[in-house]
Amino acid sequence: MFGLHLPVPVTAGAGFLFAWPGSAGLVPDVIAPLLLATRPKTLPAAIVPVWVGCVLAWKLTGKFSLPLALATVGGAVFIQIATNLFNDAIDAAKGADTERRLGPQRVTASGLLSRTAVMTAAAVFLGLAIACGVVLYQAAGWPILAIGIPSLYLAYGYTGGPFPLAYRGMGELFVILFFGLVAVCGTVFVQTLEWRKEALLLGAQVGLLSAALISINNLRDREEDSTTGKRTFAVRFGSKPARVIIWMEIKLAAFLGLIWFIFELPWQVLASFPMLSLGMRLSWGALTMPEDRGMNRLLAMAAGQLVAFAVLFHFFAVKL
Repeated sequence: MFGLHLPVPVTAGAGFLFAWPGSAGLVPDVIAPLLLATRPKTLPAAIVPVWVGCVLAWKLTGKFSLPLALATVGGAVFIQIATNLFNDAIDAAKGADTERRLGPQRVTASGLLSRTAVMTAAAVFLGLAIACGVVLYQAAGWPILAIGIPSLYLAYGYTGGPFPLAYRGMGELFVILFFGLVAVCGTVFVQTLEWRKEALLLGAQVGLLSAALISINNLRDREEDSTTGKRTFAVRFGSKPARVIIWMEIKLAAFLGLIWFIFELPWQVLASFPMLSLGMRLSWGALTMPEDRGMNRLLAMAAGQLVAFAVLFHFFAVKL
């Protein structure tokens, strides 16, 4: 979904990457491109909301269930993978992935896997997400349906269906809502059976940091997207607003951290440190770098910023 580079050389003969004695590279020629299509480096955007949501639930109530945490993170990761696979197949069908692409190779457009194979794999991962959802429904009831059903649909509807969000300039809003507010608040509810206003604050911070990923991705791909009908925020409003929105996402996430003082969790303010250090480098790069492959480094830095926030949030919650 976010187009981070996976440094794995996937070719028609990529079987050697997974070969074992006697395998003769049978399955690996499918596994290697499928792994590429899942975009593993985007998965922190699914894992971090559940991680910090569980930490917050424990900090507020002392409650933590490992089985429910595993079911929650499993559901989030499987939906994320399904979203990435649908994105790969649907973008190829719409002609959105061309030879001008500056991001990593897409397996459907490049012919490594057929569209049917990628769509089938996406459906399998949605099935796994539903299995995790059943566990969560048994523990937390109908709110899981209210969260899960739209999430399952939007795995496809992000790039497919009658109103594909990614093609309507709504990608950032989708990420803030579902990879931030919904994911964090839902995780806290599963753990505590309570809706907490602290979860809204944490969800907003995580959502904004995750949205920075897709904003950088769309800025990098702005010229290509403008020729293929993909009307992202960067395409609709141009380069300068697209650069400023990245700066705003990072700074707003940092300043929202000050609200932890109001919730009498002052040390959690320090979890915003990556946004004031690494975030400065990211913001400067977003404002000044050319729209080329060099922005892949910014994507990696943005993912690192998200993970660093989670690490510090966890550390200060446990130690103080």
